[in-house]
Amino acid sequence: MTKRKILVTSALPYANGSIHLGHLVEYIQTDIWVRFQKMQGNTCHYVCADDTHGTPIMLRAEKEGITPEQLIDRVWHEHKADFDGFYVEFDHFGSTNSPETEAYAKEIYLKLRDRGAEESLIDKRSIEQFYDPVKNMFLPDRFIKGECPKCHAKDQYGDNCEACGTTYAPTELINPYSAVSGAQPERRNSDHYFFKLSDKRCQQFLRKWTTGQLTKEPPLQPEAANKMQEWLGAEEENKLSDWDISRDAPYFGFEIPNAPGKYFYVWLDAPVGYMGSFKQLCKKNGINFDDYWAGWAQDQSELYHFIGKDILYFHALFWPAMLKHADFRTPTKLFAHGFLTVNGEKMSKSRGTFITADSYLKQGLNPEYLRYYYAAKLNGTMEDIDLSLEDFVAKVNSDLIGKYINIASRAAGFINKQFEGIVAPLQDDDFNDAIIKTRNIVQGCYENRDYARAMREIMALADRINGDFDTAKPWELAKVVGKERELHTACSKALHGFKAMSLMLFPVLPKTAGAGLGLFRAGNNPQWQDNGNSPELKINSYKHLMTRLDPKLIEAMVVANQESLKPMTESHSQQRHAEAQQHAIAPIAETISIDEFSKVDLRVAKIVNAEHVEGAEKLLKLTLDIGEAQPRTVFAGIKSVYDPEKLKGRMTVMVANLAPRKMKFGLSEGMVLAASGETPGLFILSPDDGAQPGMRIK
Repeated sequence: MTKRKILVTSALPYANGSIHLGHLVEYIQTDIWVRFQKMQGNTCHYVCADDTHGTPIMLRAEKEGITPEQLIDRVWHEHKADFDGFYVEFDHFGSTNSPETEAYAKEIYLKLRDRGAEESLIDKRSIEQFYDPVKNMFLPDRFIKGECPKCHAKDQYGDNCEACGTTYAPTELINPYSAVSGAQPERRNSDHYFFKLSDKRCQQFLRKWTTGQLTKEPPLQPEAANKMQEWLGAEEENKLSDWDISRDAPYFGFEIPNAPGKYFYVWLDAPVGYMGSFKQLCKKNGINFDDYWAGWAQDQSELYHFIGKDILYFHALFWPAMLKHADFRTPTKLFAHGFLTVNGEKMSKSRGTFITADSYLKQGLNPEYLRYYYAAKLNGTMEDIDLSLEDFVAKVNSDLIGKYINIASRAAGFINKQFEGIVAPLQDDDFNDAIIKTRNIVQGCYENRDYARAMREIMALADRINGDFDTAKPWELAKVVGKERELHTACSKALHGFKAMSLMLFPVLPKTAGAGLGLFRAGNNPQWQDNGNSPELKINSYKHLMTRLDPKLIEAMVVANQESLKPMTESHSQQRHAEAQQHAIAPIAETISIDEFSKVDLRVAKIVNAEHVEGAEKLLKLTLDIGEAQPRTVFAGIKSVYDPEKLKGRMTVMVANLAPRKMKFGLSEGMVLAASGETPGLFILSPDDGAQPGMRIK
């Protein structure tokens, strides 16, 4: 069988925060797939890097009184320790702030630019922006706040209103101010550089590439491909806008060639970081870079990106278009996953469910508990997965301790004590066939990232092994003279099954399953073909492999991550007030009379349908039932925090007598009420249980 040449990446973690359990979904998913490929004997390289550029990095470093380089170096070591702690085994983990990434970013840019005046895919334009006269810098949209030009809500971001969902240009804000210094910004013109994504050549290429017309297999999951068609529109449409790839100084990043004071936008060089990190691995291990990235390498090697569905737009449109027109190969496939919820809700600091990787490990929790639980949830689609902490404890103890570890702990003692550690050959053909069948199913599941089914199949095999062991009753056979052969056969059969399970579980549980294989004196690099009928074996003495998950550890972890909700002291209150001012939390609005307030008609609304809005990064389209003959449509700026599928059927509160607003995407017939603040960000308001659509709120 021909061995494959594979390069795998995970999305780059931003060097402005800690790794949390939501991030780990992706890295664990990727690591399992990579370990499986290596067990198959394929050449598989796994690279990643910290994403290190941009305004937030620059401002945080300034606030801490250090250089951006010092900040990203510190965060790199923190991130690497977190990944090591969860056994995420990169072949190389680098940084986008590297000479290699800079070189490829500039090479791609120059290839896009230097195609002749009419062929160039880079366009230079003068645009009007807000400028902070105190910080002496142009302000990105998210660093500008002001009054919404539509609904007049205060303290809204420069690109959309979180109160009414309207999108706008920052220059449309009323009474804008800088979220960095608080100063009133000035309007200034500046030259910017755009990647002409709207160009017919890019449009035609992306229509074919996203639908698999240019590749042996479709590069996108079906649901991702459908989303791309929404964004691309019909053949005669041109829905893609040109992409601003430049930022003005001061900016932490790479300066654009022949454009002093202009820097590549972080999202241009971030995916190029895949190339830069791999180039560093190539230099270290003598690998030919072109074998994996040159245009001609498309049919000779495979390139896979594991990403979250929130960055699909960049990876499925911008990135392949850049690569194609800069004469590099495009990805073989993009594997997008969903978001993580904890106990059915968005991770929350107040509830203690916004859990960092470091805090999990510091509670003494085995990282392989989480690796297994995620594997048992992931099915290769873009569906969100939920970490139910109660179910987490139950599943780990039931599957890993009660089923898997239980086999070796029960059988190995008899073999060591009564048969000098000799495991008899497996002579049960039916059982051997069951192992082979399970192995083949699991092999296909790993390849297709359907880890959930793989875990079910493996645990079904465990149930059979434990059932046969219980039927044989070795503890009774050991007491009867003349039953030695039956005892030896029963315990040996269980251990052959345990060895097969350990091989199949190795991608998920490299430490525990590796130790399980160590019982059989197996090597450190198990191969998939080792799964099968086993001859006589000699085992080592059994050593305990894994302890039960104590629910008290989970409780302690939640408490350790929970923000205090106790009444604040005056000094603490003052400190929090200062922090609120620094983060531009909205002050209390001007006082209104009861007569003015009584004009607002608040109604209970049932969300009948929720869907994404084509071309809108922040909006969801909600269909609301408030007891009228016809449901109402409301556009709400809540896309960043809510999955539309999980909103369907939910009750909320809306302003029913707000004058309809004609928006770019349609007519909005009201407003959904939401609360916003610091992390986790935004919450739509919901009535208590029992409320019915149309009820007036008084």
